[in-house]
Amino acid sequence: MKSSYVLITPVRNEESTIGTTLESVVRQTIPPAEWVVVSDESTDRTDEIVNNFAAKYPFIKLLRLNGRSNRSFSSQVFATEAGIEALSCKDYDFIGFLDADIRLAKTYYADIMAKFAGNSNLGLAGGLVVDCVGGKRVPNKQSLRDVAGGVHFFRRECFDLLGGLVAIPEGGHDTITCIQVRMLDFSTQTFPEIRVDHLKPRNASEGNIAKRNMQLGFRDYALGNHPLFETVKCAYRCLEQPYLIGGAMRFVGYFWCYIIQRKRMLSPEITQEIRREQLARLFPFYRQTLCQRNRQKC
Repeated sequence: MKSSYVLITPVRNEESTIGTTLESVVRQTIPPAEWVVVSDESTDRTDEIVNNFAAKYPFIKLLRLNGRSNRSFSSQVFATEAGIEALSCKDYDFIGFLDADIRLAKTYYADIMAKFAGNSNLGLAGGLVVDCVGGKRVPNKQSLRDVAGGVHFFRRECFDLLGGLVAIPEGGHDTITCIQVRMLDFSTQTFPEIRVDHLKPRNASEGNIAKRNMQLGFRDYALGNHPLFETVKCAYRCLEQPYLIGGAMRFVGYFWCYIIQRKRMLSPEITQEIRREQLARLFPFYRQTLCQRNRQKC
C-alpha cells in the first residue's frame, strides 16, 4: 500500500516560479493527498496561477491571508501553520513543506518516502538543494544531518510530537526544527543523491549580496551560533563565490550583534543544543561525548 502525504506551501508574490513548482508536484508519480498553498497577501498573479491549477487538480487548495502586518521572516512560519490548520485531509503518513521556487523530479516524493521506509527512526528528510542561478547549478554546501527548510518532509509521528513550529524574526526555523527533531531522538537526513532545483538566489528579498549575507549573520547570532564555529564558518564562506564578500559580511553581521549584545528570542535549551552540535563538528572528542549523551550513532 502506498504511503500518503500532504503539502503546505507558504507564498508571497512568486508569479515567476510558482508555476514551475505547481507543475513539478502535479507530475509526481505519487501525488499528495492534499496540497494547501497559502498566499500571504500576494499582489501579483500568484493567486491566479494557483487557482488555474486548482481547477484541474482537486487536491490543490488556495488559502489567502489578509490584513497581516509587522512582516518578518516569522511570516513564513505563521503562513505555514495557517496551512496546516486548513488541511481537510486528516489521514496521512507524512507532511511536507515546499517553497514556491523549487522544481522537483517526478519521482521525488516516492524516493523520499522510500528512504523513510528503510529507516524507522528517520523523522525529517529532504533532498539536496541545488541553486540554479545565472545558468549555473551550485549544490548547497551543508551538513547532511540538516535539511533545507524549503523541502522539509516529516514522518507524521515526529511532526505531531514537535507541537508546532518556532518562529523568530531573523528566520532560521529550518535549523531550529532540525535541532528539535533530534532532541526528540529522531534522525534527520539530507540525501545528496536526491536533488531539487532552487530557482532564485537565497534570501533574495533582503537586497544585494552584501545585505543578504549580513542578514544571514544576524540570523546566525539569533540562533545562538557559537562564536568559534561562526568564525570558522565565515572563513570557509569567504572561499566561495562571491569570494570574500559573502563570508566577510556574514561575519560582520554576526559580530555586530555579538558586540551590542542583541537580545535573542530563542529558548536557552535549543541554543545550547545548537552549540553542542557545532562544537561536536569542530572537535571529534566533543562529538563522541555528545553521541554518548544522546545514545546515537554519529
